[in-house]
Formats: sequence, C-alpha cells, structure tokens
Amino acid sequence: MEPPKISADALRAHVEKLAGEIGERNVFTTAMLARAADYIERTWRTQGYQVMRRPYKVYNVTCSNLEITCRGKDEPNEIILVGAHYDSVAGSPGANDNGSGVAAMLEMSRVFATLAPRRTVRFVAFVNEEPPFFETEQMGSRVYAKTAKTHGDDIRGMICLETMGYYSNQRGSQRYPFPFNLFYPNRGNFIGFVSNLRSRSVMHCAVRAFRAHSDFPIECCATWARIPGVDWSDHASFWREGYRAFMVTDTAPFRYRHYHTDQDTPDKIDYDSLARVTRGLCGTIASLAAE
Repeated sequence: MEPPKISADALRAHVEKLAGEIGERNVFTTAMLARAADYIERTWRTQGYQVMRRPYKVYNVTCSNLEITCRGKDEPNEIILVGAHYDSVAGSPGANDNGSGVAAMLEMSRVFATLAPRRTVRFVAFVNEEPPFFETEQMGSRVYAKTAKTHGDDIRGMICLETMGYYSNQRGSQRYPFPFNLFYPNRGNFIGFVSNLRSRSVMHCAVRAFRAHSDFPIECCATWARIPGVDWSDHASFWREGYRAFMVTDTAPFRYRHYHTDQDTPDKIDYDSLARVTRGLCGTIASLAAE
C-alpha cells in the first residue's frame, strides 16, 4: 500500500473537537457524551460509511458503541477490528485519553474508505471504558465483545488504540512496573504494542508490519495480563471472550503525568509523532487484513 496521507492538522482538529470544544464526556456529562458520539458518527458518514449504533442503558442513560465496516473482498467473514474508547474519565477533558486514539482511528478509517482489503476491517468507537465501568459488565467493549462472541463473529485480531499522543526524548521520561524497567528504554519516545501471551502471534505480525511501514520507534511486550497496565483498556474485553487482541499505547501513566487529570488538554499532544504512528498503523492494519 502507498504511504497514506495523514496530517498532523487533521489529528489536531479531531482532538480539539473532542477534548477542547466538547471536553469531559461520560454518562455523568450526558450531553457531552452524546455530542462526542454525534461527531464520530458525522465524521464516518462524511467518509462514506454506514454507521451502526449499538445502544444499551447504564445508570438509566442510553449510550452507544458505534461501528463501521470496510467489507473484505475475499474473506468478508474474517474480521480485523480496530477500536478506541471515546469517553473520558470524570474531571478530565481526555485529550490523550482517549482523544488521541479516536483521532487516529478516524484518520485510519478515512484511508480505508478508499481500499478493498481481503479481510473485513471493522472500526468501533467504544463507550464507558473509564471508571466506574472499567472491568465491569457495563463497559462498552465488554458489552460489544460478548455480543460478537454470541453472534459468532470471526475476529482474527483486535487492535485497541489507547492514549497514543505523548512522546519525550528526555532521559528518565519513561517508567515501567518492575521488572520491565530492566529491559526497556527510559526515554518515552516510542509507541508500545502490548498483548497477553495468547495474542503474541498476532501482535508480533503487527510489529513486523509496523516496522515495514514506519521508522517510528516501537517496543513490544507479550506478557501476563496481571502485570499492571497490560489489561488497562478495551482489548482485555476481547481476551475474556477468547479473541486475540493487543493494545497500541504511549504507556499512559508510565509516561504521561497528566493522565486522568484536568490538564489532559489538546496542547499536550505531539501531533507530528501521532501522525507518524497513525501512518504506520494504516500499513499495519492493511497487512493484517491482507494475510
């Protein structure tokens, strides 16, 4: 595939809309959560997709996972799923967590609107990833993954885009839970791919594809889900249903000091680096969809 045109300005516009104009968005700020969902839906419709809303109720509020599909030409029943949560934690505008992941997904879907992959590529915007729903049956990705399993969806790999916008070349800018600090770099200038042991094969395929399409620094880790941070997003919902999944992340609180605070604002994001990562991920997803 030709290198896609992913602009830092387009990513900035998405993040500023979600975290600047809309701001905190969750079931406790119902109108803002609805505005964020409407923005994602309008963007996808402008790209030419039919958007499916998957509603459910929590705290007597109707909220929705949003889904679009780029249907595979040869193996349409085999699915590569790309997901990002669009809610933010209470008290935070959520620029990096997770405006950055949603922005990357919206630009990736724009690219895939012009492609005809062998396998189906599905994009999903998940609701209710943040506390108090995290790791509960009301978490949007858990609702979605359970339904996918019930329907028999053949998801060959799930890629979770989570907190992807902060980078630093400063020594000591990157931390880890022990013992990973003994093996990985102490500069937070890379994107991380993280999986459980069962998903390591699909993650390693993705790492090879990313390196083939981008020179942006990347580190990867396949390990036990109980290690702090390894299961801290929507990919873990798919592990519970037996699917292979991995997270793409800048490592969030292990690097980003504004994580889950009111200072997680659009000016903190490194949009040039996020654009480079998103370009690499476009090639990665295209490769996984071509296997």
